Amino acid sequence: MKRLHIEITGIVQGVGFRPFVYSLAQRHDIAGFVTNTSRGVIIEAEGADADAFASAVKTEYPPLAKINSVVVHEMSVIGESAFVITKSIDEGSFTHISPDVAVCADCLHEMFDPEDRRYHYPFINCTNCGPRYTITKKVPYDRPNTTMADFTLCEACSAEYNDPLNRRFHAQPNACPACGPQVSFEIGSSGIGQACGNGPIASVKAVILSGGIVAVKGLGGFHLCCDATNPKAVEELRQRKRRKNKPFGLMAGTLGAIRQHCRVSEAEASLLTDRRRPIVLLKKLPESTLPPALAPNNTTLGFMLPYTPIHYLLFAASDGSFNEFPALVMTSANLSEEPIVIGNDEARERLSGIADAFLVHNREIFMRVDDSVVRVVNGKQRFIRRARGYAPEAIDLGADAPDLLATGAEVKNTFALSKGRFAIVSQHIGDMENYETLRFFEETLRNLKQVYRAEPEAVAHDLHPGYLATQWSQRQCEERNLKCLGVQHHHAHIAAVMAEHQILEPIIGVALDGTGYGPDGTIWGGEFLICRPGGFERRAHFDYFPLPGGEMAIRQPWRLAVSLLQKVFGDGQELLSALQNIGFIEKYGEQKLEQIIKIARTEQFSPISCGAGRYFDAVSALAGVCDVNTFEGEAAIALESCIPEGAAFSAKSHYQVALTGEFPRRLDFSRLTAAIVEDISRGVATAEIALLFHNAVIDGVLRTVDVLSQETGLKIVALSGGVFQNAYLSEQLEKALSDAGFVVALNEQLPCNDACMSLGQLSVMQEMLQK
Repeated sequence: MKRLHIEITGIVQGVGFRPFVYSLAQRHDIAGFVTNTSRGVIIEAEGADADAFASAVKTEYPPLAKINSVVVHEMSVIGESAFVITKSIDEGSFTHISPDVAVCADCLHEMFDPEDRRYHYPFINCTNCGPRYTITKKVPYDRPNTTMADFTLCEACSAEYNDPLNRRFHAQPNACPACGPQVSFEIGSSGIGQACGNGPIASVKAVILSGGIVAVKGLGGFHLCCDATNPKAVEELRQRKRRKNKPFGLMAGTLGAIRQHCRVSEAEASLLTDRRRPIVLLKKLPESTLPPALAPNNTTLGFMLPYTPIHYLLFAASDGSFNEFPALVMTSANLSEEPIVIGNDEARERLSGIADAFLVHNREIFMRVDDSVVRVVNGKQRFIRRARGYAPEAIDLGADAPDLLATGAEVKNTFALSKGRFAIVSQHIGDMENYETLRFFEETLRNLKQVYRAEPEAVAHDLHPGYLATQWSQRQCEERNLKCLGVQHHHAHIAAVMAEHQILEPIIGVALDGTGYGPDGTIWGGEFLICRPGGFERRAHFDYFPLPGGEMAIRQPWRLAVSLLQKVFGDGQELLSALQNIGFIEKYGEQKLEQIIKIARTEQFSPISCGAGRYFDAVSALAGVCDVNTFEGEAAIALESCIPEGAAFSAKSHYQVALTGEFPRRLDFSRLTAAIVEDISRGVATAEIALLFHNAVIDGVLRTVDVLSQETGLKIVALSGGVFQNAYLSEQLEKALSDAGFVVALNEQLPCNDACMSLGQLSVMQEMLQK
């Protein structure tokens, strides 16, 4: 006989861990107990088979669990005869919170079984599925600490909840039609639609089939929903939401329905059907009948499968399939650039001018969370947006750190908290450009500080003095007498990759994005850095050129194209000839072009930038692909979409980019710009120009990295920055670097865009505080 004390940390609450341990104890004839604590799970196991039991705990745990550590030590045998699940203990520490999980197959089967008491119940769940993060107010993860506290279990649900062998044992959101949340249908101010006798879901379907728009309350917030096959409904949603060209998220009832419109690889199918249910960016099939307005000037569509019971009920057809609709638009319910709406009253107030009807319910959403967005590059998942299903999974920093806070960037903001050896990166917050987003930032920070019991003693932020996140950080540090550290934008990008992969040695970092504040006061964005955990050295960058009108040039890339031409051809007749040859004089007029040329000469109105993203914007405008950005990255996305299917990088097929100067070197795009003008004037296909430009960037990066490697002996290369959301560039550059003998590291647990910066800032601050 032996008695073991077993302490387990990780995602071990709300995932069926205690019932798993109970069943395991029965199998191994073990006495003792298991309990949740604010740190994780504690087990005391007594029996002749105790060692085998402990081994099974480590290897057979539930699929939703994630174990970070298991500590086992032997105790004195006390002669217990039974194994029990005891009441949770709050020790004042913290445990990891499970992300939300898509409804499981068992619950779906019950929901569509007419004999089951939860038939068509839109809140069915069990220990293997359902809401977690979005309903958790504090730890331990017990019903009184969630938004289900207001719903008292009926006798039948209580019996399930208290039965260790039932899959709903201690499923905190457990409920049924008799005791749980309810949905209701409301008609909006437009007066379209009406409640029908078959219930709220049927009423919603009727509005959608009539071409209307419905605000549907989901897991982490409301969606705006309409028939994706109805061009008029899609255009109407764009008008009301003030979203001109940004792609809409789509949902289909089955994988087969998605394959009617998109090419789906095995890796992409695996992501679509994963319990996290992200939106997956997929190549659109030429024969797809979906309206182009769903994703203008884009060869990809973002699809997801249903992940809540409500979604499945919407897609459920009378023949038993999930093909009531070929596809639905399921886009975040908000006005442009504001946070997703979560409250019923908030929805009625803020969405009344958008939605014709509302499907609401009375289960409170505590943490607002958007849908996650991913794509597959080189066979691997890459994040575009990390939120529902993934947040707030912790990232192992490899070493203990004090409680720290990093407030991230201005665009695609996230923040990061450190607790012990873990970084907890928030879900996608959004663009910190308005009061509503700042409130969302503060609300989420307050919630995560409470859940993880973190009290930061220092705050890291971006160097840009105008960023709202920077100003907020500095104000907090001053008011609370905290240490404050500014971290350079692109250093944070590379530091995030190093933190994810726990890289402690010096590496070559390539950070390509649109904008980042440089220590010299200029706009950086095409950076080649030698990075160490706590510092960096700038060794090369893309060449600078003026942004005529500053932010206006970023919104209107044709201005960037004119500035690039002026830099290459000067101010004389050669510039006018170039503008004439590419059709700019006819398109914009001489007077407007002269104004932009004059502004570009004026440093006060035209800050210089070496942002790689600005080159993609400029070339997109030069080639006549996209001359106005209605959302971030639109011109670059449209340019990538022009690349022929099946194209690949070739060292012999690209425009020329010169590597000049020393310390720091610079990549000169003058010859490339002149070649593009010549190709446009000769009528070369846009697809060929797009391919040659992308290959030129790859070749320029490859040669620059090779030179830096020869100088330093470094062979690890980290790639980060929003430009690497370009799948062709990321895929082909990674392959080219690997073929050249480099070890390539990229963001894997976070997006490569500015959403990863909070982790990088946190990592740099952790290193600086140790010095």
